[in-house]
Amino acid sequence: MEIALLGPPQVVRDGKPVRFDTRKAIALLAHLALSEGPRSRDALCELLWPRHDSERARGALRRTLSTLRGAIGEEWVETPGDAVVLREASGLELDVARFRALTADGGSLENLSKAVELFSGEFLEGFALRDSPEFDHWQLGVADVLRRELSSALRRLVESHSERGQSDQALASAERWVVAEPLQEPAHQALIRLYAASGDRAAALRQYRQCVRMLSQELGVAPLEDTTALFEQVSEGTLRPPAVRKPAAPDSRRPRGPRELPLVGRTAELEALLKAHRSAAGGGVLAVVEGEAGIGKSRLCTEFAAVVESEGAIVLSARCHEDQAGLPYGPVVELLSSALATAETWGNSVAPERLADAALLLPELAGLREDLPDPRSLSVPGAHVRLMDAVGSVLEAASRGTAAGVLFLDDVHAADEATVDLFAYLARRLGDRALLVLMSWRSEAVRPGHRLRRLSAELARNDATRIVRLGRLGEADVAELLRATEPGLSPELEGRVFRESEGLPLFVAEYVGALATGEDLEGGAVPNEVRGLVGTRLAALDAVSAQVLSAAATIGRSFDFDTVLAASGRTQEEAVDALEQLVEQGLVRELGGDEPAYDFSHQKLRELIYEETSPARRRLLHRRIAASMPRDGESAALVAQHLRLAGDSREAAVQYRLAAEGAASLLAHADALVHLETALALDPSDAPALYERIGDLRTLVGDYAGALASYERAAAESEEWALAALEQKLGGVHARRGDWERSEARLAAALEAIPPEASGLRARIVGDLALTLLHAGRTGEAAARAEEARELAEAAADQRALAQAHNMLGVLARSAGDIEDALEELRRSLALAEDLDESPARVAALNNLALAERDAGELSPALELTERALALCAAYGDRHREAALENNLADLHHAAGDEDRAMEHLKRAVAIFAEVGADEATRLPEIWKLTSW
Repeated sequence: MEIALLGPPQVVRDGKPVRFDTRKAIALLAHLALSEGPRSRDALCELLWPRHDSERARGALRRTLSTLRGAIGEEWVETPGDAVVLREASGLELDVARFRALTADGGSLENLSKAVELFSGEFLEGFALRDSPEFDHWQLGVADVLRRELSSALRRLVESHSERGQSDQALASAERWVVAEPLQEPAHQALIRLYAASGDRAAALRQYRQCVRMLSQELGVAPLEDTTALFEQVSEGTLRPPAVRKPAAPDSRRPRGPRELPLVGRTAELEALLKAHRSAAGGGVLAVVEGEAGIGKSRLCTEFAAVVESEGAIVLSARCHEDQAGLPYGPVVELLSSALATAETWGNSVAPERLADAALLLPELAGLREDLPDPRSLSVPGAHVRLMDAVGSVLEAASRGTAAGVLFLDDVHAADEATVDLFAYLARRLGDRALLVLMSWRSEAVRPGHRLRRLSAELARNDATRIVRLGRLGEADVAELLRATEPGLSPELEGRVFRESEGLPLFVAEYVGALATGEDLEGGAVPNEVRGLVGTRLAALDAVSAQVLSAAATIGRSFDFDTVLAASGRTQEEAVDALEQLVEQGLVRELGGDEPAYDFSHQKLRELIYEETSPARRRLLHRRIAASMPRDGESAALVAQHLRLAGDSREAAVQYRLAAEGAASLLAHADALVHLETALALDPSDAPALYERIGDLRTLVGDYAGALASYERAAAESEEWALAALEQKLGGVHARRGDWERSEARLAAALEAIPPEASGLRARIVGDLALTLLHAGRTGEAAARAEEARELAEAAADQRALAQAHNMLGVLARSAGDIEDALEELRRSLALAEDLDESPARVAALNNLALAERDAGELSPALELTERALALCAAYGDRHREAALENNLADLHHAAGDEDRAMEHLKRAVAIFAEVGADEATRLPEIWKLTSW
C-alpha cells in the first residue's frame, strides 16, 4: 500500500486508487501514518470529534475505523487494547517517511534531489475538516515542520550544486527555496548571489526588492544588514562569489560536551600570575591576561584562581558580556553580589557611609547593617567619585583573607564604559592594599592607544602591572592534551588535530569533544572547522531542547530560567527537561545562586546557534524576550536591543532613550550617546529633540565639534519657535572654544528668532552675550548687556535668568577691580541658584565668588567655595569646567604654599584639558585659559 500525504492525499492499494466514504477516514489514516506508536481512542476522539461527548465520539470513531478498514483492508489497522495503530510492514510506502529518509543528515546530492522532487505539494494540500480545529492545528504544525525540512534540503542542494559549479541546478533549487520559505532572508540572499553570479544583475536587484516588499507586508520589518549589504555589492558590482561550506555530518550517537582540558603549555604564564599575586601582598598589583578569542584566557585565570584560593586567597570574579555592554556597572553589580554572599565576615569593617553608597548599585547591601544612613542620590556633589570609593572599599573588604585578595574581571574588552571607569579608578589607587586586580581581554579588541592599554602602561612605570600574553599551543602541547584525554590516538591523527586547530585551545577542545563520542577521526569524519564540530554535538538534541537552546542563544551569553521559558514558548516541565539535557551535554552550565540561571559554555557556541536560527524565528524570539522583560530604567538597554532585533524600531527607540537617560544619570555619557544615536537611527521622527540631547551630552564631555554638528542638525529640522534655544546653545559651544565672533553671531541670531512671549529666555541669551563680549575685550558693551539682562529677568520674574545676570554683573565688577560690588552680586547669584537647585548656575556662582574672595586675600573661603564647585561640577559631568576648577584649585594651593596639593590638582587639570575638544585643544588655546564663566 502507498500513502501520499505531500500534496493532495492519495492512497494506492495493490496498484489501484483507494476511495474513502468520509473525510474523517482520510484524516484518521494520515494521523496514524505519522504517529510514532499506538494512539489511544480518547486521544483520537479529542482530535477528530472535539465537540462530541465521550460516548458519541467513541461511536463515531468505531464507524470511521470500519470505513477505513473497508477501504485499505483489515490487515493494516490494529487495535491493541484501547488503542489504534497503523501496522508497519514491508509493503507500506509512506511518502513523508521516504522524504525524511532521503534528507537525513549526510544524505547525498542524489538523495536530496530525489527528496525535493518527491515533495510535490504542501502536507495534505487542499484537505481540511470543518468541525475539528484540533486536527487543523495538528495538520498546520506538521506542514510547518515539513516545510522547514524542505527548506533545509533546498539549502543543502543550493550549496552542493554551487560547490560543484552546477549553476543552473543551484539557481532552480534557490528559486524553489524562496517559494517554500518566502520570509527566509538566507533564501533570498542565495538567489540574489546566484542571479548576480550568472550575470543577470537586473534579476538580482528585482529579487532584493521582492524580499523587501515581502518582509514589509508580512512582518512589518526591514531586511537584515547582511541582505542590504549584499544589495549594495550587487549594485556597485563588487560582489565576490560566495564561499560555500559543507554542512556537518551529524552522529546518531548521544554526544557529550567537551571536558575541561588539562592546563598544558601554560606553566610560565601561570607562574607569572602567581608571582604577581605574591607581590600584591606588599602593595596592589594590576595583572592582565590577553590573547585572541579562544586562546584559553579564562581557563588560565580559572586555574590561577583555584591555586590561590587553596593558599587562602579570596577571589571575587565577574565576566563582561558584549550583549550587555549597554548596562552601566553590570559586572560591578555581579562582583558586589559575590561579595554579599560572605558579608558576615566583612560587613562590619566597612564604614556605614561607604556601604550606603555602594547600595546604590546593589540595594541588598543596605540590609547588612542597621546603622546605615539614608542613601544619597547620585546627583549630589561628588557622587561619582564617592560611588567608586565606596565600591572599592566593599570589594577590598570582601576579598581580604590570609593571602592577597583577587578581583577578576573576565573579557574586560566587552565591559561598559562605566565599569572600565571604575576599574581604572581602583587600579590607580591600589597603593599598599593587599589586592590583585586581574583582567583578561582579547588582543584584537583592545587596540594600541586604547584606554586599557594606557592604564596598564601607566601603572607599569611604577612596577605595578604584570602583562601575560597567551600564544597558541605548539604541536607537542596539543599532542599532550590529546594523550591526556583520548589516549591511543595515532601520531598522524594527533598531527592532523594540531594542523586543523592551529593550536587554538578552543578548537582543540571541540576535537576532544568529538573524539569522546567515538567518532572515527582517522577516516576524516571530523569537520575542519569549529562550526562543524559544534554541529555534531547539537545533532542529537530533541526538538524541544533545540528550541530552548535557540531561545537561550537569542537572549545572550547568560540567561535565566524565566526569560528562556517565556521566549521558547514551552511548558515549565519541557523547559526544565531541556535545560537538564543541555547541561548534561556541556552546551550550557548552571550558575550558582538562589534563582536558576545559566551560561553558555563558550561564546562561540552561542554565536553559532544564533546564526543557525532562521531570521524570522530570531525576530519572533527577540520580540518574546523583550515582552518578558521589565520596562524600567535598569533593563531599558537590553529591552531596546531585543526590540531592535525583533524589527520593532519605534518601540526600540523609546527604550534606547530611556537607557540613555539612565546612563547619563550615572555619568556614563559615552554609553548614553551610543543609546541616543541608536534611537535616532531607528526612529528619526523626533530627530530635533534627539540631536539636541546628543549635543548637550557632547558639550558636557568636551566634544565641541560633535556638539556643534548635532545642534546644527537639530536646528535644520526644528520648528521656528525652537530655533532661539538652539542658537543659544550653538553660541555657548563657540564661547567654550574661544571663538567669540561666532558666539556673538549665534547669540544675535537667537535674539532675532526668539518668540515675543519668551522674555525669560531673552534675558538668558542677553546674559550669555554679555559674557562673550567681556571675553572679547568689549567691557563697556558687556556691562550694558549685563544690566539689560538683569532688567529683563526682573520683568519676566525668571529666577534662573536673574541668577545669571547677577553672576555676570559680579564678574564685570571683579574685572573692574570693584571687589565689594563683585562679592555682593555673586552672593545674590549663588542664593538664587541654590533656591532653584540649578547645578550649572551654582557652579558658576561658586567659582566666581571664590575668585573674588581670592582677590580679597581670603584664601580659606576661596578654597572651600572652589572645592564645593568642583564636587558639584563633577556630579553632572561638565569636563571642561571641571578642568578649569582643578586649575583654579592648583593656583589657590600654590598661593597657600601647599605645593604638593597644587601639583596634584594641576596634573588633573592638564589631563582633563587634554581631553576637551580632542585635537582642537592644541589649536584653540582659549580652551586651556578658562577660569571664569
